[in-house]
Amino acid sequence: MVNARHKVNLAEVQISAVRAQGAGGQNVNKVSSAIHLRFDIKNSSLPEDIKYRLLQLRDQRISTDGIIVIKAQRFRTQEKNRADGLERLQQLIEDVSKVHKRRIATKPSRGAKERRLKSKNRRSQVKAMRGKVSD
Repeated sequence: MVNARHKVNLAEVQISAVRAQGAGGQNVNKVSSAIHLRFDIKNSSLPEDIKYRLLQLRDQRISTDGIIVIKAQRFRTQEKNRADGLERLQQLIEDVSKVHKRRIATKPSRGAKERRLKSKNRRSQVKAMRGKVSD
């Protein structure tokens, strides 16, 4: 799991197999194919700004103690669910690491205002002509 800028150390991720929920017949009762992935944000080797942004997220997967818990049970095999859980963790970190530019408020130019008002006036006249003809 290597991002262009950030690496998640696999030693910092706790992975445990649990039984999956939902339909699956008799097999679901005896096979632990779902994966619980736990990642402690505060004790990780991520940069401090990324840790801060992760902790500020309002995400139900992040506990009040700063632990990300991801349950991966999309697939029928443990290997695919493990890969899916790690990929979702990496995606969460990548989303937080992107810094969005601040929007600079702008005003429409005078010409743009005039063009808008002209088109509104034209449209108003077209609609007014649709009325009943009076005698």
